[in-house]
Amino acid sequence: MAEEYKIPQHVAIILDGNGRWAKKRHMPRNYGHKVGADNLEQIIEDAWNLGIKYLTVYAFSTENWKRSVEEVTGLMTILRDFLRRSIDKANKNNMRVRVIGDRTRLDKDIIEAIERLEEASGNNTGLQFIVALNYGGRDEITRAVKGIVSDVKSGLISEDDITEDFISSRLDTGGIPDPDLLIRTSGELRISNFLPWQISYSEFYFCETPWPDFNKESLKEAIDYYNGRDRRFGGV
Repeated sequence: MAEEYKIPQHVAIILDGNGRWAKKRHMPRNYGHKVGADNLEQIIEDAWNLGIKYLTVYAFSTENWKRSVEEVTGLMTILRDFLRRSIDKANKNNMRVRVIGDRTRLDKDIIEAIERLEEASGNNTGLQFIVALNYGGRDEITRAVKGIVSDVKSGLISEDDITEDFISSRLDTGGIPDPDLLIRTSGELRISNFLPWQISYSEFYFCETPWPDFNKESLKEAIDYYNGRDRRFGGV
């Protein structure tokens, strides 16, 4: 009897290759980011139709501020447009949207747009879509540790309360299951500070396809790869 084909419950994706995709077409990098954002909307729909329940994407890292002012400004413009459109799309598709990362460096109108989107979609029960924005895994862990230390000092918790599960609950992804599958597009073979705690036992899939060209068939190929893995979680 053939083994059951498994759809990963939680897929995380590093959306890489937008700028290089645009450069090959003699277009500005932000054109690639715009096409990549449009592609994300399609992949969100494809993921849900394939049976994926959680989708987390790396949209903007804490290190991305080092890029040119022109590119960062363009990315924030694309983000504003994406957030604005997402309320209607989320409610139409019963999708819940959450944003992880440090919001303090974002402009006030972007923070307010995030809050409106999270509130508007908070009761939706379809795809759980998580956007990592001004996110860095080390920064996330540092913020969590500072909060835990503060609670210990104030007597709210004791050292004995600090377990792996407790630390997980204090991360930005508290309450969200760890990714089963991590995908990175465009040929790079590193995680770039993305969910280092959460992907301890994730399967990794790297493909040459740049993000703007990544489609439903690409996602299915990644899931096929996932099905070929023997997930032992440290056991035999």
